[in-house]
Amino acid sequence: MRRLTLALATMLVLATLGVAVAQTPAPAPTAPTSAAAAAPPAAAKIDKGDTAWMLTSSALVLMMTAPGLALFYGGMVRQKNALATLMQSFIIMALISVQWVLWGYSLAFGPDKGGIIGGLEWIGLRGVGAQPYDAYSKTIPHQAFMLFQMMFAIITPALITGAFAERKKFSAFLVFTLLWATIVYDPLAHWVWGDGGWLKNLGALDFAGGTVVHISSGVSALVCAIVLGKRKGYGHQPMQPHNLPMTVMGAALLWFGWFGFNAGSALEANGLAASAFLATNTAAASAALGWMFTEWMTRGKPTVLGAASGAVAGLVAITPASGFVGPMSALIIGAIAGALCYSACNLKSKLGYDDSLDVVGVHGVGGTWGALATGLFASKAINEAGADGLFFGNAGQLRTQLIAVLATYALAVVLTWVILKVVDATVGLRVADEDEVAGLDLSQHSETAYVFGGGSYSEFTSGSGAFAEAMRATEAKARAAH
Repeated sequence: MRRLTLALATMLVLATLGVAVAQTPAPAPTAPTSAAAAAPPAAAKIDKGDTAWMLTSSALVLMMTAPGLALFYGGMVRQKNALATLMQSFIIMALISVQWVLWGYSLAFGPDKGGIIGGLEWIGLRGVGAQPYDAYSKTIPHQAFMLFQMMFAIITPALITGAFAERKKFSAFLVFTLLWATIVYDPLAHWVWGDGGWLKNLGALDFAGGTVVHISSGVSALVCAIVLGKRKGYGHQPMQPHNLPMTVMGAALLWFGWFGFNAGSALEANGLAASAFLATNTAAASAALGWMFTEWMTRGKPTVLGAASGAVAGLVAITPASGFVGPMSALIIGAIAGALCYSACNLKSKLGYDDSLDVVGVHGVGGTWGALATGLFASKAINEAGADGLFFGNAGQLRTQLIAVLATYALAVVLTWVILKVVDATVGLRVADEDEVAGLDLSQHSETAYVFGGGSYSEFTSGSGAFAEAMRATEAKARAAH
């Protein structure tokens, strides 16, 4: 507990410093480094339609985390962990919103430092105001661009929670999320999207987050699953989803919010946004069918969970390509993603890792396929600011995409492992065995998601068996702590 207090105190000091710096006069904006951003700020003019679209898109992307991802993941865990899973997605919205304002946005999009990371000139959002900043936001307020990117920073670590669901301490989750967002997400966002980022300068294409969001979270999820180990009873006890209707509602909300995710990445209300919108919907639909028919042929029956997971896989795969491909390419990308991610999710039992909610198979594999598919199907006829892919005569783009994928793998794997070891050495990663048996709702939050028939907590602890014994042990531990 002392370690957690020290960690939170350190965060508070950092936050206080950030506020103090933010209250000092803002320096003159650093001149953009890219040729495309060389126009003087006076030439930029806010467009009300673009601004309205970007604020709407920001709200749509925020909705993807909660309620979208929260319901999608919350329905797939066992009943005793439902609230804890919902809590993780919900509290990330608060934690990363604060981190992004204090230092996250400056590290990700601030003035370039060697192509690796942004500087701290914009700490506390000083200098990030209501006027456009030509490198990122030619027709919308700089703050609108910052808010849109905040929502990406929020959902990315939330995706990882599906890999360690049902066994990670809440205190460890908080510290891990804050460190991962700062050390992994922020530099990677600068590499790919920041003005001067080395992957951006290399010509890597990632319209809305294939590398930055999905590959980084999927690969980090694999590291988390391996380091934390399997859930107690995994492979021997049934661990079916407790509420599939909740999961399907979450998937539908993710599909809906993804239009802001991808079409919003055009940063204007224009034809490119409409094209990305169409590509997004087409890929989601074809992937849902691709997963469903693959499962039907291999297992004999299509499942609701499979169709929902397939739609999400298609959304993941089309994300990096959505602003660079037409509808027929999107259809192919989605269909392959559905079958590919279904097969990848079935490999985890053979490979021996416990990825609770298939983050690796959907986001890691789907994101990788999408990034590489961008190098195949991208066309300048769709987006002149992009590049042609292999199928349009430019084999070099596929090579560039592969470099971006491998660089993302390397950054995410190494730094996620380091962060996990640091967190384990300070606050500890995993709950005790009796807490895991009782469920994280009770052991971490002293609550239950459902009380059927108006039953009381005492009714749960008065029975016999391992579950009742574990809850009594958890209750005794809580009384001793107080």
